[in-house]
Amino acid sequence: MRNLKLGVKVVSAHNLVPKDGQGSSNAFVELHFDHQRFRTTVKEKDVGPVWNESFYFNISNPENLSNLTLEAHVYNNNKANSSKSFLGKVCITGTSFVPYSDAVVLHYPLEKRNFFSRVKGEIGLKVFLTDSPSIMSSNPLPSREPSSRTSSLSAQTQASLQQAQNLDPYQSSKQKDESTHTFHHLENPKQPQQQHQQQQQQPPHIPTTSVQQPTTYGVNEMRSETSSSNIGFMYSDSTSQPMEYALKETSPFLGGGRIVGGRVKPADKLAKTYDLVEPMQFLFVRIVKARDLPNMDVTGSLDPYVEVRVGNYKGVTQHFSKTHKPEWNTVFSFSRERVQTSILEVVIKDKDLLKDDFVGIIRYDLNDVPTRVPPDSPLAPEWYRLEDKKGRKTKGELMLAVWIGTQADEAFSDAWHSDSIPVDSSMPSSHIRSKVYHSPKLWYVRVNVIEVQDLVLSDKTRFPDVYVRVQIGNQVLKTKVIQARSAHAMWNEDMMFVAAEPFEDHVFLSVEERVGPNKDEIFGRVIIPLNSVEKRADDRIIQARWFSLQKPNITDVEEIKKEKFATRLNIRVCLDGGYHVFDESTHHSSDLRPTAKQLWKPSIGVLELGVLNADGLHPMKTRNGRGTSDTYCVAKYGHKWIRTRTINDSLNPKYNEQYSWDVYDHATVLTVGIFDNSQLTENGSSGNRDMKIGKVRIRLSTLETSRVYTHSYPLLVLHPSGVKKMGELHLAIRFSSTSMLNMMYMYSRPLLPKMHYVRPLTVMQQDMLRHQAVNIVAARLSRAEPPLRKEIVEYMTDADSHLWSMRRSKANFFRLVSVLNGLFAVSKWFGEVFLWRNPVTTILVHALFVLLVFFPELILPTVFLYMLLIGGWNHRFRERYPPHMNTRISHADLVHQDEVDEEFDTFPTSRSSDLVRRRYDRLRNLGGRIQSVVGDIASQGERVQALVSWRDTRATTIFMIFCLVAAIVLYVTPFRVLVVGAGFYSMRHPWFRYNLPSAPLNFFRRLPSRTDSMF
Repeated sequence: MRNLKLGVKVVSAHNLVPKDGQGSSNAFVELHFDHQRFRTTVKEKDVGPVWNESFYFNISNPENLSNLTLEAHVYNNNKANSSKSFLGKVCITGTSFVPYSDAVVLHYPLEKRNFFSRVKGEIGLKVFLTDSPSIMSSNPLPSREPSSRTSSLSAQTQASLQQAQNLDPYQSSKQKDESTHTFHHLENPKQPQQQHQQQQQQPPHIPTTSVQQPTTYGVNEMRSETSSSNIGFMYSDSTSQPMEYALKETSPFLGGGRIVGGRVKPADKLAKTYDLVEPMQFLFVRIVKARDLPNMDVTGSLDPYVEVRVGNYKGVTQHFSKTHKPEWNTVFSFSRERVQTSILEVVIKDKDLLKDDFVGIIRYDLNDVPTRVPPDSPLAPEWYRLEDKKGRKTKGELMLAVWIGTQADEAFSDAWHSDSIPVDSSMPSSHIRSKVYHSPKLWYVRVNVIEVQDLVLSDKTRFPDVYVRVQIGNQVLKTKVIQARSAHAMWNEDMMFVAAEPFEDHVFLSVEERVGPNKDEIFGRVIIPLNSVEKRADDRIIQARWFSLQKPNITDVEEIKKEKFATRLNIRVCLDGGYHVFDESTHHSSDLRPTAKQLWKPSIGVLELGVLNADGLHPMKTRNGRGTSDTYCVAKYGHKWIRTRTINDSLNPKYNEQYSWDVYDHATVLTVGIFDNSQLTENGSSGNRDMKIGKVRIRLSTLETSRVYTHSYPLLVLHPSGVKKMGELHLAIRFSSTSMLNMMYMYSRPLLPKMHYVRPLTVMQQDMLRHQAVNIVAARLSRAEPPLRKEIVEYMTDADSHLWSMRRSKANFFRLVSVLNGLFAVSKWFGEVFLWRNPVTTILVHALFVLLVFFPELILPTVFLYMLLIGGWNHRFRERYPPHMNTRISHADLVHQDEVDEEFDTFPTSRSSDLVRRRYDRLRNLGGRIQSVVGDIASQGERVQALVSWRDTRATTIFMIFCLVAAIVLYVTPFRVLVVGAGFYSMRHPWFRYNLPSAPLNFFRRLPSRTDSMF
């Protein structure tokens, strides 16, 4: 990091304040960073200057980069008096600096220097970090103010700047960062990430890492005592549901101590890093290599492999062909609580067709195994002499290491686990280990099809119906079909797509003619690589480009470059980085940040999750005549997915794995699901879908900071037969805040990035783009090892939440009714006041009403004071646990069997025609009721319009006379007297009331509506 530099490209400015008295300015920009100062050239007579000049600053102390600030001052050069006048400035903090690969041009609004400054406009800058030694820093300006004689840079400086401008850095090849810990931590931008980077001479290299020293994560020794989790109270929501489906608070003994009421009571004074999991001890055996092995075959060859045996458990390494010095570097782990023997046997065998030959054995007394606790260094392996079956020393040595550790050991994630591999067969390890995945970086691709010119018509006797077809991957959109009455056609339509880095697809555009039904002819096509498309992080206008169409029957690349004809297509294509690309349901998203990293805000906290265990799981398969499951957990928050190891053949698996994420917005949701692994066969993946068992959602805004939530969550799943409890998942969760003020400030910030409000997407666009984003994420994660399969991604992201469901419709209706119940209760209470059901209350309401009318300044304080009292009263009854799945709110406990069957129906339907007809009739009945309600609301609005529309001349005349009289009365009578009179009349005693509707209501109901004009 000795050569770390900050690159700044000054692109342009817009709408600057005129300063020369002639409606323009002579603008230039001064850049200040780390006691260095650079200046651009002066653009004469231009309030929208364009520079496109690059500068490079040396960073004296990279560790202090986050505390440095880049300042860009825009000035007007006054030639008359050799001075400069202020036009605005921009300040960019060091936390916003990103590598060149993630940098895009951002347009910053100019800020005032003081209260009296007159500033407007914006400046476009591209700011990035580079450590390429081939890029030299620019020559700084002198510390004193430049005079008119030094207003322009010297020839030597200009040459240096020109050389720096020509050296645009490119992104170096990305190296995948693989962690060796089971408990993975999300990379913090304030902490360093050490990556292997390939240096290139041309073009220069751009760093993708931070600049601070690494932080070492360790864990102290966990207690080996086994203590069952005490189950506390069972909670149910305000909408009560069966206690079997309710949340249970537990009090387990975790690594940090006993959890009581969300607080940790430490068992000792030693600090624990991994304190959200129960302490578990494992016997680790690392098989490194062997040497001087004896010959076992007549030919002198040897195909060695190692077999590790601990009681009934056995682990086997891979075998090597024809070698006497094999190297395995394989780690086995055995749960200490399952080990029923005191002897560890390590046997080397020779792979043979009929029967494997015995080579040698090493026996190890488990009572002599040392205990290792991170952050201790790994145990050094030793050479052991092989013995024969009778215990005599024989030829050959084996290097191995044996120790007792915890799940915090760095070897845990890559080890073969005894609880993941059955005794009688060896399963493929790629499907059982715990892993961390990162979703690909998603971009919105905006394609603006403007026009096409010089169409080459094959039939000049008719006007062609022309449209443009745009395709990226499997995403296809078309413009509207227009009739080209000349050789030109214009659309000016925007189309949105989703793409993921690294960009592997191209943008295919083809101009086509609609000849007949399902018959189209192609005029020509254009192919644009996505990696050459310009990126933007705001709504600045991208320059449109003309592309010559290529003949559709040419496939060779060289011929495509040569064969071009007159037809041209005018389009704008850009990668929009100012949006957040939704790959989850908008109601429970885990990340709301935009794609462009420059727009990211600092994290506000850390979320820690401990996946403890599951209890009473429902059997998902049959093995050896009994029901069982091979389960693993998946958690998603933000771009990071985690997958625990697979626990084989257990309905009460214990995972005890801990993970963490950086939190950028607490109005997000963590999703944890549990699945049955259907890929564990002797031949590898069987192609079966992994079966979902259940999932849990936890909203971070409902969690108290620094409190440990240990609950057993019921896994509730809706099956065609109804709601079924598939078991319980035991989790430990803690949300820690770095700054309470930053968290409180987040409540005043927009929920989504700025572009969602400046250029909002339609609901149909959001649904379509989300569907494409889920497909892209599922395709990328399914290519990992082990793969995170498509059905898992779709289940975790609620990919089918937009489909129609009668149950969901009823649930949402009753949710709306529940929200309006408060208004209904207030209306009912006022009705009782008007009817004098309780005379004392009605008299008090009269007195309060008069008081508020004559002292209106008390109205708002009274309302807010009342809300304060309600909030204080409800604080006693607040929920003290995270919300969970509720069968009553979901309307799943009273759902009809046919409605559940309809929800599980495929799209398009696979049910019989009679059943579909009955469901269609039911839907028509429901739609008829909604139609009537909507029609009644429209009729009331049309009656209001009829007051002054003269559709009923007599009614309008009466209303006009009433308006005249009301205007005179309101002018003469004091307003407070009128309000008091109207209030007392509304609350008059029932003796003075009539059972018939009032005259104004009768008049309104007689007004005409437009229902008589409908068919």
